Amino acid sequence: MIDFYFWPTPNGWKVAILLEELGLPYNMIPVAIGKGDQFKPEFMAISPNNRMPAIVDNDVEGAPVPVFESGAIMWYLAEKAGRFLPADLLSRKEAMEWLFWQVGNQGPMAGQLSHFVNYAPEGAGDYGRARYAREYDRCLGVLERRMDDRDYILGDYSIADMIAWPWVLIAKPLGADLTKFPNVAAWRNRIKVRPAVQRAVDLGKELRRSGPPTDEERKVLYEQTAESVAGMAERQR
Repeated sequence: MIDFYFWPTPNGWKVAILLEELGLPYNMIPVAIGKGDQFKPEFMAISPNNRMPAIVDNDVEGAPVPVFESGAIMWYLAEKAGRFLPADLLSRKEAMEWLFWQVGNQGPMAGQLSHFVNYAPEGAGDYGRARYAREYDRCLGVLERRMDDRDYILGDYSIADMIAWPWVLIAKPLGADLTKFPNVAAWRNRIKVRPAVQRAVDLGKELRRSGPPTDEERKVLYEQTAESVAGMAERQR
């Protein structure tokens, strides 16, 4: 059984999609990030970066195996199951390139854009919003070119698609126009209809609260420093 530490966000959906596609049994453990669950000592022992998603694989010989960071989790699970990764060395190299691209480019740029679109105080983030909107647009262009002659990032459906897709799913709320990116739009729709993907996106949807974050949630989510993280972790003991 996999213990899956999750909150319904694009980063959480990445791993949820893979778990559903693999059909691996898992126990979803909510991490209420607005309330500071990510600073609980037992969670930080698994995810020292105090971020979800994270997993603990109990289906192993010996001690359970914790894994944090979405790219590492997805590689670990795909290796474990022997699915959604290419078999030959050069193709696996490509898979690694696209995982690194997502966690180093698309994900951070989209996440920062989401912050300025949804959570920055009014009038406080004009430059930041424009900056990250351009970077998000640039990343959509990277995917558009990649899809010129293929249906999926590596040719066959893989973890490269699963890790990148959630941040394209929410393109419209982020202000992006996918009509400029017809290959990406077709790829988005191709994946959206998969039953496993639909189950993953529905996972924990009852946990989400509509509306902007409260002042306390904003402080927990967006005002972290080394000192504040240490203090929140101490209060969670």
